[in-house]
Amino acid sequence: MVFAASYADSPVGPYLELGVARLARLGARPGVCFTTMVVSSTDSRVGGRLNWGFPKEVGTLRWSVDGDERELWWEERGIVVRGRPTGPVLPVLLGLRAVQRGVDGPAVVPGRVRGRARWGRAEVKVPGGDALAGVAGVHRALVVGGMRLVVDPARSPRGLASTLRAPLRAPEPALTEVGAPQ
Repeated sequence: MVFAASYADSPVGPYLELGVARLARLGARPGVCFTTMVVSSTDSRVGGRLNWGFPKEVGTLRWSVDGDERELWWEERGIVVRGRPTGPVLPVLLGLRAVQRGVDGPAVVPGRVRGRARWGRAEVKVPGGDALAGVAGVHRALVVGGMRLVVDPARSPRGLASTLRAPLRAPEPALTEVGAPQ
């Protein structure tokens, strides 16, 4: 799954986001595991990493709109995601389940999306030799407008609340550990 989003409002303010996830399973229930996420906001990076175990990094993202078409460009890696809706507008409510590795082990991150959806097409351009080259190409897409995304607190696989809790805003050094990969 590849997604591109422009959040006009969030607890950390407006920001852009690009993510790549793979199908995953923890226990009997399937979900997705985000393997790559880039955001335009340091506060989103801090909250996403500490609260939910998302592998967010900060990058230079550009969002453009041309009629119904939307495009997100990740400048540092030259990755472009372009989406165009083709179908009728329908209300949508989707449940989400991410399976991530947090600072205290595996975490299940439930959430939901609602908005106005249209089937469409997405084109993903990735430079040759990039680790994400496998997602390049034209794909069926779901284009969601007026989206409201709610991400619930992370839980341990046994259903207990995870200790993946962080303040809404944390200083950047909170992400740094001696010897830990960035």
